[in-house]
Formats: sequence, C-alpha cells, structure tokens
Amino acid sequence: MSKETIALGLEYMGTAFHGFQAQRGPVTVQGVLEKALAYVADEPVRVTAAGRTDAGVHATHQIVSFGGPPRPLSAWVRGVNAVIGDDVSVIWAERVPEGFDARRSAVWRRYIYIFGESDSRPAIGKDLACWQDKILDVNRMQEAAQVLLGKHDFSSFRAAQCRASTPYRCIEKMTVSRSGRMVVIDSVANAFLMHMVRNIAGTLAHVGLNMLHASDVETLLVARNRSLAPPTAPPHGLYLVQVSYPNFSRHIEARRPVILGPQVVD
Repeated sequence: MSKETIALGLEYMGTAFHGFQAQRGPVTVQGVLEKALAYVADEPVRVTAAGRTDAGVHATHQIVSFGGPPRPLSAWVRGVNAVIGDDVSVIWAERVPEGFDARRSAVWRRYIYIFGESDSRPAIGKDLACWQDKILDVNRMQEAAQVLLGKHDFSSFRAAQCRASTPYRCIEKMTVSRSGRMVVIDSVANAFLMHMVRNIAGTLAHVGLNMLHASDVETLLVARNRSLAPPTAPPHGLYLVQVSYPNFSRHIEARRPVILGPQVVD
C-alpha cells in the first residue's frame, strides 16, 4: 500500500507525561500519540517531532511528521482525538512532500516561559506557570536577555546530560514582558540545547530579583560553565508555541498558552 507523509499540529499538557520522546515504561506524548495513530492507520506508526520537550513541559503548537496509509485528513484529527485521551489534542493535519521531517526541516523554534506572581500558591493553574511570591523586575530581565542574542556557545545554559554535538546555538529573538501578574520570556532560536530555555529562565529570574546583573549574564555566557549559573527553572512554566518551516503550505501561528488568555501571540 502506498504511503503519504503527514504533518500534524499538536497541543498537549505536559504534566501527565515523562516528556515527549518514547521510553520503555513511563508514559510519554510520543507513546500515546503513536498508539492513537496506529489505531487510525491500522498499522504501526512512528513520528518525528520538531522538539523533544522534557517531562512536565507543555506545547501549544508542537509539529510532528510521519508516514502512513492514505486516510482523509479528518481521520488524523478527529479519529486520533477520539482515542488519544484528554491531555493531547491534534489541532490540524496536512499532507506534506515526501522527505519532510518535522525536526530536520525546521528553521526555528519558539518557546515561551511563564513566571506567575502570587502571594499564595494557586490551586487552579498551578501547573501552567512557575509561581512565586516575589515581584520580578521585567526591565532588568529584558536588558539581560539581549546579552544572549546571536550565535554563542551556550554551555553555561546546557544540561549536563545534553547529547547535542555542538553547544552553539543562535538566538534570533528574546523578549521579556509583563501581562498582569505574569512575566513572559519569549525566545526564538534555530534550535535549543537540552534545558537551555529553562536554564536561561532561571538566570533571568535571578536578574529580575536583583540577585544578578546583565553583566553577570554576559560573564556566565563567556564562562561556558553550567555549574556557575543559577538553578534550572521548573518545567511547568515552559511551552513550545511555534515552529517554522520554509515553503510550508499552512501558516503555523504561535498559539498563546491559555493562562495568558485566548489571543494569538504576535
């Protein structure tokens, strides 16, 4: 039987999963997705994802690709959503040219990290942001974030267990802004190292609390030593919100995390 290459847009709540990538034993996004796709395809399916998000990390617009038998696109959306469970949702399905790879074909990824400010620990939305009882200085954080723009060796913000062949990445945009009691770090790069966004978020939070200065962030960057940087920010504040591909038939918009409201991110 002939095969088609399909791309899917996904949204998922990462709290219930031990990351995206399939593993023996723990429940993962890839595991439940491939099981649901196999039900629709009536054969095993293996997917490739634009970003292998860590345990507890969310996505509002993850992209995956796979080869499968001819099916109506609605089957890959409604059929999968009917059996996959409540924590993952297929947003759309698109036929793409043979050779398209959700990971290797991507030219950049966009992540948002959210800090929430609250005098008490929230019960509703507790897993949708990194909550704290202190006020962050967004202007100081924005100034420090600009130090990280461009192509650098990000070893100081790389997990010890990261298997990437090079520590060099290029950050095209990083902004820090406030939305009510939420502080949002918005980052775009060609790719990210393991825990890179969370490590940067933890460092910028220290800047926002006046524990570090922008010059300290530059010193950390040049030092290329993870042990000198502040602790990693928790996973539940992080969202994969957008992935870009050249000449893609569908506009892949940035989807705003629901805790920030229903509007599309600029």
